[in-house]
Amino acid sequence: MSAIEVLPGLAASGFQRHCLHGNEAVWVEKNCYGDLWIELLHALKLEPLAILPFTLAVDFEDDQWTFFKPAQEELRDLYGIDVQELTIWRPLIEHTVEQLRAGKLISTEADAFWLPDTAGTDYRTKHSKTTILLASLDVEARKLGYFHNAGYFELEGDDFTQLFRLDHTDDPTYLPLFAELVRIDRLVRLTPAELASKSWELLRRHLGRIPLSNPFTRFGARFAMDLPELQAKGLPYYHAWAFASIRQAGAAFDLAAANLRWQAGFGHPELAAAAENFEAIAQGNKALILKGARAVNSGRPFDATPMMTDMAQAWDRGMGLLVQAC
Repeated sequence: MSAIEVLPGLAASGFQRHCLHGNEAVWVEKNCYGDLWIELLHALKLEPLAILPFTLAVDFEDDQWTFFKPAQEELRDLYGIDVQELTIWRPLIEHTVEQLRAGKLISTEADAFWLPDTAGTDYRTKHSKTTILLASLDVEARKLGYFHNAGYFELEGDDFTQLFRLDHTDDPTYLPLFAELVRIDRLVRLTPAELASKSWELLRRHLGRIPLSNPFTRFGARFAMDLPELQAKGLPYYHAWAFASIRQAGAAFDLAAANLRWQAGFGHPELAAAAENFEAIAQGNKALILKGARAVNSGRPFDATPMMTDMAQAWDRGMGLLVQAC
């Protein structure tokens, strides 16, 4: 079977990331699902900055922050991309061959243990769930091209075999991972001004969905309560907690600020002030995740109240400025 490439010419070597994943970003990696959409849109020569207002509505959900994702209807409205759940009724490799050959992409949950781009963290070290986007396939050569986190990568050999479970016999106890079908045959290429206009509409929509109370006030209280347990359970437990909480909060407001900066260039200069406050939140969480790790590792007391208060005030100011602007 010949190689299948949904996006001809796309290769891991020389792949240029979007600026949202550049070194200037406060959080280079956001979360696996949001990241793959940034890079797919970028690879399609579409502007991912336009869809980011959904990050404004993130909230502290008691033991985690919102795992933010772009909405399917917004991907369709801005870019003409259609996302639907893929029914896994046969081996994933068979769906992948059929759908990629038809010019579609597949977003699927995967085990990071078999993803070489996670070397140094999960690759061949720890089994953890993540999401990747399948874009090219060569079954005979056992090679796969996929979007994940902040880039586009390739895997082969045993990683290919294990990712697709090719050497596993039918197992009635195995639960297939969640997957989606991504159709790009009706792409819409709006002008930058048209995209900015739609992004402004999204901003106003998501501004109506922001938390009813300041999430950083609630987060600060929970952090103070959880810190003894985090210290007792050690760094591995802390890293899992921090990914679900600090990283999601920081990355969300990093993206929100980027969107506002971008929109400010299309007739809304007043958004820049709100962006400054959200950038402060992104930076504050970056400092918090490091100081928290040191406190957990050392077991020493750590009062995060001043940091949480600063971020809570920045949230109030930023949201207040957006309400005035809209």
